[in-house]
Amino acid sequence: MLKPILAAAVTAAGLAGAATAQEADSLRVGMSGGYFPFTFVRQDELQGFEVDVMEAVGEEAGLEITFETMSFSGLIGALEAGRIDTIANQITITPERQEAFAFTQPYVIDGAQVVTKAGNTEIAGVEDLKGRTVAVNLGSNFEQLLRDLPYADEIEIRTYETNIEQDTALGRVDAFVMDRVSSAQVIQESPLPLELAGQPFSEIRNALPFRDTEDGRALRDRVDAALTTLKEDGTLAEISQKWFDSDITTAATE
Repeated sequence: MLKPILAAAVTAAGLAGAATAQEADSLRVGMSGGYFPFTFVRQDELQGFEVDVMEAVGEEAGLEITFETMSFSGLIGALEAGRIDTIANQITITPERQEAFAFTQPYVIDGAQVVTKAGNTEIAGVEDLKGRTVAVNLGSNFEQLLRDLPYADEIEIRTYETNIEQDTALGRVDAFVMDRVSSAQVIQESPLPLELAGQPFSEIRNALPFRDTEDGRALRDRVDAALTTLKEDGTLAEISQKWFDSDITTAATE
């Protein structure tokens, strides 16, 4: 179940006063720790698809990976301020973000998905969100995807840090939107009565953002090369199969 976990304590020791990431051959990775099954905390252990991917990247690139967890809405600011070197939390590539950051190649190909309370008969997909109240995670790209719809002015969008699925199941909002993979996992794991509504309505490509500076781009290139190797040797597919029983790291046509 997607839980409101802010596991700020789940960080590697010794970050304070450390040398820069490149000088120390380390990579400070920010994530929320509350986005099952990509990044979450269970029995005080940070785990998930993103954790496994970044640890594999670190091994391939010769980088020591350290994780810092914080609210999702604070991740971009932490990256801009230099408190972390990248974000591994399903960050969607958008034109606005490409202007601000240097991205690696996509390592997850996904789609935006509408989720409703189980038994819903009125919302069969994104076209039925007109006149509805729809929840999205604060700071996510899904708010913008909804605002880009031709009937966006007919949708009331609410942003949430937590309880997004709970309020949908209880009827406090009509639906929520998140990525297809997470939606399916939330429904599978949650005791709350939820169901998918229709098919994904927008392809999204998720990648790792770095500061668009000389040092940031150098780190990006190093990580990107590792992702290429992990994709070609099947490691990314294996990690995906472990968490999702399918390969979400490439598009169906690739």
